Amino acid sequence: MGRLDGKAALITGAARGQGAAAARRFTQEGAKVMVADVADDDGKALAEEIGAVYQHLDVSREDDWAAAVQRAGDEFGGLTVLVNNAGILHFSELAHTSLADYERVIGINQIGAFLGMRSVVEPMTRAGGGSIINVSSVEGLAGMPFLVAYTASKFAIRGMTKVAALELGRKGIRVNSVHPGMIDTKMVSDAAGGAEIDTSWVGKKVALGRVGEPDEIAQLAVFLASDESSYCTGAEFVADGGATATHALNIQG
Repeated sequence: MGRLDGKAALITGAARGQGAAAARRFTQEGAKVMVADVADDDGKALAEEIGAVYQHLDVSREDDWAAAVQRAGDEFGGLTVLVNNAGILHFSELAHTSLADYERVIGINQIGAFLGMRSVVEPMTRAGGGSIINVSSVEGLAGMPFLVAYTASKFAIRGMTKVAALELGRKGIRVNSVHPGMIDTKMVSDAAGGAEIDTSWVGKKVALGRVGEPDEIAQLAVFLASDESSYCTGAEFVADGGATATHALNIQG
């Protein structure tokens, strides 16, 4: 038996990176999975590869959420897991961050998570409960220079998670946030305009001496989606190699 047998999951930003790793793990553990993204070609290819369903979903659009949740109900007979994974990164000093760039990050990262949570309350309530997994970041726990919009959005996700957990607990819906550190995905290079960025130096600064792999975050998401985490809600689950174990006065490395 798989750890997610009987679960039906919608995973956003699932065409690649952390989302794709989660989609693979979820199907391997027995879940029915909807791969949701705006990268249609990659998303369709992944869904076909792993036996999932692909749905085009711009997480900042209400009508896209309505269509995705409706289709999940039609395809799976319900929806019991949501992984709010979709997100973008933007590097810029505060003084040089345009309103358009700030709003773009907030629209996808923060508003996308809000719309996702709101959209699944009714179907999860009908199903008798469920698990919402909001992907925040270590930047949702502490700040980092040049990431004002990203950090704001990830702090917001952390806070919204706690409010949702308090409101939805009596409906049997658990809501938790995941806080990855530096993970080996294309997000950083995308934010740098497609340039190849060597992130190995970041890994050398943390306790484990390396950057993380998408599958390591996917394994945490499996735990939170499964009944193994049945008494976990409103909590922060950090997977950062030890990045948040230190402070600015650390003199090692």
